[in-house]
Amino acid sequence: MGDQRDRQRGRGEHRRQVGGRAAAGADRGARSGPRRLKPPKPKVEPQGVRKASGGKEGQRIAKLLARAGIASRREIERMIEARRIAIDDVPLETPATIVTSLRGVTVDGKPVQAPAPARLFLFHKPSGLLTTERDPKGRPTIYDRLPDDLPRVVPVGRLDLNTEGLLLLTTDGELKRQLELPATGVTRTYRARAYGNVSQEQLEDLIEGIEIEGVRYGSIDANLERRTGANTWIEMKLTEGKNREVRRVLEHLGLKVSRLIRTAYGPFVLDDLPAGGVAEVRQHDLVVFRKTLK
Repeated sequence: MGDQRDRQRGRGEHRRQVGGRAAAGADRGARSGPRRLKPPKPKVEPQGVRKASGGKEGQRIAKLLARAGIASRREIERMIEARRIAIDDVPLETPATIVTSLRGVTVDGKPVQAPAPARLFLFHKPSGLLTTERDPKGRPTIYDRLPDDLPRVVPVGRLDLNTEGLLLLTTDGELKRQLELPATGVTRTYRARAYGNVSQEQLEDLIEGIEIEGVRYGSIDANLERRTGANTWIEMKLTEGKNREVRRVLEHLGLKVSRLIRTAYGPFVLDDLPAGGVAEVRQHDLVVFRKTLK
């Protein structure tokens, strides 16, 4: 019996000790007030970011250099990998570098000027020229035929070696990208002379698009213009411009293309521009056109 009372007194003493510690802890919490939070760590900007006035961030350097007409974005990325582009004499390591201007930027050691207003030229590409700056095999390119007084330009899209007609050239890499993207919906118009027979009904089916050897081609507005002996002239309008798209589609229909001419790119038309000729789009017309792009 005495042992039982001793055990009960022990449990009571334990509860008083625990309760006392809890109360003491609560009292300390009440005296100390709310728990203080550590201040957030300052935001660390990625390497290469330059803040503009007002705290606004800039753009990727590849985009600004493309706009300045240095090269396409893809080519600029290759130039960065080759350490040809630097900021304040420090070679860049990544095309993700963000800048607010081209101040201090050099390419091959030469300062880059701020982008001038975009310029757009129409060039009547003759057959037999490559749409590239240089060819390892030494074949002639469009740059061999361009006037010497033309500013540095890049082609909008490409025309095959044996395809002739309208090729747009621009000083602005961003405009080039806008014109090439299928999402912008800029229509390319071609006239093809093909050997063989095809019906207007077959051509109209292309409006739904077509898949050839696993490649899907989008909607094509095709119309039979006229027949001249065994040859047929066909007009085709499309917005994607995949590699050799017109030729592959017509060959799929059993035709052999003997001549292919691009006659228009959006609102810009070849018209009577002679082969090898160059004409510049008026600045006002270019500004109005760019406002229509998505």
